[in-house]
Amino acid sequence: MERPYYVYILKCSDDTFYIGITNCLSKRLAAHNRGVASKYTRTRLPVRYCYYEQVPNRSSALKREIQMKKLSRKQKESLVAQRGDQIDVDPKKL
Repeated sequence: MERPYYVYILKCSDDTFYIGITNCLSKRLAAHNRGVASKYTRTRLPVRYCYYEQVPNRSSALKREIQMKKLSRKQKESLVAQRGDQIDVDPKKL
């Protein structure tokens, strides 16, 4: 059985959004904040999760990531507003 994946939105220090996928939110956030996960976020540290959603597998995550990247900034902000301004990720849970 495949481990669930997550599609996430990070808020960067320059107030931009970054969208990606992972199967472990806590490890991915740590990698972003160490500057080794993405060239884009490396120069915009620190970053924090402001939205994520769970999907059943990697294929679904990649499809959803593409959909989310096509959203306007206003639409992304609306998604974020549904979850609140900041999400604390408990590494023991995810």
